[in-house]
Amino acid sequence: MRTPIIAGNWKMNSTYDEAMDLIEELVDGLEEREEVDAVDIVICPPFLWLFPAAEYLEDTGLLLGAQNCHALDRGAFTGEVSAAMLREVGVRGVVLGHSERRWYDCETDRALQEKVPAALDAGLQPILCVGETEEEREAGDMQRKLRSQIGEGLQAVSDDQLADVVIAYEPIWAIGTGKVASPEQAQEALAFIRALVADRSRQAGEEVRIVYGGSVKADNAADILVQPDVDGALVGGASTDPEGFAEIVAAAE
Repeated sequence: MRTPIIAGNWKMNSTYDEAMDLIEELVDGLEEREEVDAVDIVICPPFLWLFPAAEYLEDTGLLLGAQNCHALDRGAFTGEVSAAMLREVGVRGVVLGHSERRWYDCETDRALQEKVPAALDAGLQPILCVGETEEEREAGDMQRKLRSQIGEGLQAVSDDQLADVVIAYEPIWAIGTGKVASPEQAQEALAFIRALVADRSRQAGEEVRIVYGGSVKADNAADILVQPDVDGALVGGASTDPEGFAEIVAAAE
């Protein structure tokens, strides 16, 4: 059995007070639900709020995630944060290769090839994001794009660690657009990703958790999460709505 995982990516949103209020609302709302014990829930606030968030989330059952990390532990990399630094302040997972970072920050598959094992070595669970553009899907290149991203992103990960990586399929055409892949489209893509992992290790293919990301909300989550290869969701804007986020968690359970 693969434990469902719901990760909330707050992106560059919230002041300190807003972040602490939101975490309090999320914790209070989720503590009233039994689903918390059956679902891994990851909250990914901006870097500045990670340390206070870690203190607040202690003993709540919720996990803390970051939105990025560098591939090296230290060095002359102004403005960067290492996986080891994140682990030290209580972070347990990290989103890597989000489409917005690929687009706005020119992050490449080659860079992720180094970041994913770095996160694993630091004791973090990477959430590796992959997905195609609308043009690539219309051209029939979805599988080619996923094969390339998965192949490079996991190249330096050993077979016995493949299942420690969470893979998030986020079709770029559905990020922040309000468009959502149909349940059938999501299942097709996630099943293909699982097959790619299984090509390297059959056991890892069965155990790896693959989630959907792309305008996930309370009103569409259940139809997507019920698909056999969907193990959860990477939630964007809806993760800052405590009630809606709790409903997505319940759908995952």
